Amino acid sequence: MPRVADHDQRRSAMMHAFQRLLAAEGLQRVTFSKVAAEAGFSVGLIQHYFANKDELLRFSYADCLRRSADRVAEHISTGEAAGQPISAMLMAGLTELLPLDPERQLEFRVERSLWTQSLNDPELAQVARRAHHELHDRIATAIENGKECGEVDAEVDSATTATMITATARGLADTVSIESAPADPEAIEAVLRPVIDSVFTGRCRHFDR
Repeated sequence: MPRVADHDQRRSAMMHAFQRLLAAEGLQRVTFSKVAAEAGFSVGLIQHYFANKDELLRFSYADCLRRSADRVAEHISTGEAAGQPISAMLMAGLTELLPLDPERQLEFRVERSLWTQSLNDPELAQVARRAHHELHDRIATAIENGKECGEVDAEVDSATTATMITATARGLADTVSIESAPADPEAIEAVLRPVIDSVFTGRCRHFDR
């Protein structure tokens, strides 16, 4: 019986090969032939799944953003199950945006490279805006939930505050990425914690039951 190709698995392997090359060599040096060699497929097969390099860019960009978003969601799910304060879940989620290990370093390089490319590419820009809005809205929702349980003052503007937290995390990621030495967890805490604590100033009422 003929073996049926797993198209999703093939597409994923091609995207991940492209991401590795992009992170290591930069966008301008990545070609379909290099992606084919890295992934172990023919150039023709890659062109069967991705019509051109721009399409491969968009899929790879969205894939990196989705993976980091999935890890943030996992922190939230685990934190909720453990009864953690919202501020703790937010802190854990934000660290997933930082290039602190090989997987997150690769994602950071891909995301930043393609974010730069998106400045002159409307379709990539659409992917970037959607990811930014999803992250911003998730943080704003955490702040609104914090208001309901007492961790956040009712007068706090969720949208503005979410922008502040997002900008802090993004700027910290840029700083971490250019340092040659591994990031110090205490230094990460020293930057993110005061920002979160300035918003989550109360105690969750659930802990007082």
